[in-house]
Amino acid sequence: MQPLQGATNTMSDAPFELKDIKTTHIFLVLFLLGISACRSAGSGEEASNKTVQVRVFPPAEEILVKVYDTLYQTPDYFFVDERADTPRSYVVYHVKDVSMSYELCTNDYYQALEWETADHDSREVNGYYVGSYENDRYFEFIRELSYSSSVGNISDPTSPGFARVFKCSYLNRDGVDRNIRNGYAGTLNLKALSKEAIRTFTEYMWQFTFFWPVEKTVLESFSTETETAFQHTLFLVFATKQGPGQCDLIDVVDWVFSVNKNNGQITKEFKHLYDMQAQLVNGVPKKCGD
Repeated sequence: MQPLQGATNTMSDAPFELKDIKTTHIFLVLFLLGISACRSAGSGEEASNKTVQVRVFPPAEEILVKVYDTLYQTPDYFFVDERADTPRSYVVYHVKDVSMSYELCTNDYYQALEWETADHDSREVNGYYVGSYENDRYFEFIRELSYSSSVGNISDPTSPGFARVFKCSYLNRDGVDRNIRNGYAGTLNLKALSKEAIRTFTEYMWQFTFFWPVEKTVLESFSTETETAFQHTLFLVFATKQGPGQCDLIDVVDWVFSVNKNNGQITKEFKHLYDMQAQLVNGVPKKCGD
């Protein structure tokens, strides 16, 4: 776990630290365009109605405003962590397996405490035990962590740390590779699966992905449903800086998380939609080539 920098609230899941989520209004608009294909009664065939789902992407100017807004990360309705109102600098992270590939889970409080204690003893930054908390999704162990003056913590030499162990009755991540964008993402073990369940999982875990904070820009977050799965899509934009005077590469993608209705298995798929180039001109984001 990296030490806290400064006095901003922080969420951390090694190796990166993530600042609090910033919010704004929705850009993505979805609407249904009804198209009726009517055949003549004389043909002996019944008239049929077809519904086509049309997705309308926001204009490039609106996307670029968010790309270059250093305070924006997610829409205003996005998941807010339980510790977001902590008044001091803090870290949130999960206890993982020895390979650091996936987050551990158990339904036994004492097993979770044993894992957290062993994990704590192996960390570079340690602290004294304060207490514990739990909800339907995880056990949480709270410690007051001590930082040396050399790490640059501006206001406080100590900060609270919230270490979490998932409950297997909620989520089992055994076998997940956190460092890949596609493939198996765990199993939701809830009795009643729903679009809301996959949304909570997706938006929560987004805070702990391997992307750097400046890349974590969510334009929209929305749920859909198929015959066999509930799905949740993060509509994302990534900016690759090319240096002063050069156009940056802007990639627009969907990251789709699906949970199987029968067995709760979650899969993720990273889909590139399109790209463009842009840069700041006198502080104003502009699409290159326009």
